[in-house]
Amino acid sequence: MITLPNASCAVIPIEKFTEYALHPMRSHGKWIAFRDALGYNLANAHKLVENIRQNIDKFPAYEKGDKGFGMTFSVLMELTGENGRTGNVLTAWIQDTETGATRLTSAYVKKRRGDNR
Repeated sequence: MITLPNASCAVIPIEKFTEYALHPMRSHGKWIAFRDALGYNLANAHKLVENIRQNIDKFPAYEKGDKGFGMTFSVLMELTGENGRTGNVLTAWIQDTETGATRLTSAYVKKRRGDNR
């Protein structure tokens, strides 16, 4: 299994969740999926970040190509949320060409069936 490069020190900006994915006015419905599927919202966004951090190296990473800024990856994780339910969270990452740092670029709840590639 190929895991995300630099998974142990990957950058997961809390703002990806507080300013977008879990924000009711900005997420275009992502917040509803995170709330309903896993029990995450603006008040416990830090717990979602920690859940991703603790589990990122337990699931395979798939290369998605380099569009000039660094190799991109997707990782589909099965996470247990704050409400005790389990759901799939598809995460997108980039390994920056200049710095080598790996950082989260997107995350959303995905239906159970299907592929993450």
